[in-house]
Amino acid sequence: MLDLEFYHNIPKKECRECGCEIKEKHESYLYECERCIGKNEEY
Repeated sequence: MLDLEFYHNIPKKECRECGCEIKEKHESYLYECERCIGKNEEY
């Protein structure tokens, strides 16, 4: 049986730039939220 309590206690990932919670996706290694990534992109 899996110990799901371990997974429930993992802290939420926060954006390095603004501190808001990052909604993670499978295999996500982002450290900034989508808003900050878009703000930092050069056009």
